[in-house]
Amino acid sequence: MSSAPPPDPQRPEPDRTDDGPAARPAADDAAASATGAAPEQSAAGGGPAGPDAAGNGDEPERARRPLDTGSAPPAKPSRGALSVRDMLVAMGVIIVIAVLFTRSCSFSPGGPTVEPGSAPVVDAVARLQDAAPFTPFALHVPTVPAGWRANSADSGPVQGGGHAVRVGYLTDGGAYVRLVQSDATEEDLVATEAGGPQTATGTVDVAGLTWVTYRVGPRNEAMWVAPLPSADPPSRLLLTGSATEADFRTLAQAAVDGRPLPVGRTPS
Repeated sequence: MSSAPPPDPQRPEPDRTDDGPAARPAADDAAASATGAAPEQSAAGGGPAGPDAAGNGDEPERARRPLDTGSAPPAKPSRGALSVRDMLVAMGVIIVIAVLFTRSCSFSPGGPTVEPGSAPVVDAVARLQDAAPFTPFALHVPTVPAGWRANSADSGPVQGGGHAVRVGYLTDGGAYVRLVQSDATEEDLVATEAGGPQTATGTVDVAGLTWVTYRVGPRNEAMWVAPLPSADPPSRLLLTGSATEADFRTLAQAAVDGRPLPVGRTPS
């Protein structure tokens, strides 16, 4: 007669009161150990698997801070400071130019004056002789005072018709006066020399001629014009510049008394 196996002894139920707070920290520690081991195992097998290893994670905050050297960078000059400096440099250059200019030129109530020794010098007699063959009227060669110096000479057409020959002089006082000899009409000659039409202000009798007077230019300089009655072909004289009336009279007399040169041909 078979006998049935004896029944298993009944196992006691585990006490579930042990799963309280005291048991959970141990489980958490085990999970943390398992998780922390994964990066190390992955590093041993071919590199970490976290975001830092892939280069896509954020860089730590301390790596983005600039290096503190202990000194501030040099400050850039303001635009206002640069403007003041540039203005001072420009003023210095202007002052130097003004000093150099005033060494050779000074100003007086009657007009600007120039140191005769610093101005260029031309041979007025030679220039008039060179121009005579190409001038259709007789040029006069004035004899000026010993202290005067010719500093310019030129010739050219007159607007409206005619030809003009010019010689500029510096007086012994440093003033400037120009003698113009021309066969143009008074109106055209005055307009050409003054830069536009002018209105006469009166007359003055000097060297046996009656000169029509004008005041021209921004400095209100004097201008005298008179015909030479004995000239054949007809011609006239014009004086202008910053010189005094006494200097005008001196040059007027010298021009009227000057040696006439042979009449040349009309310039082509």
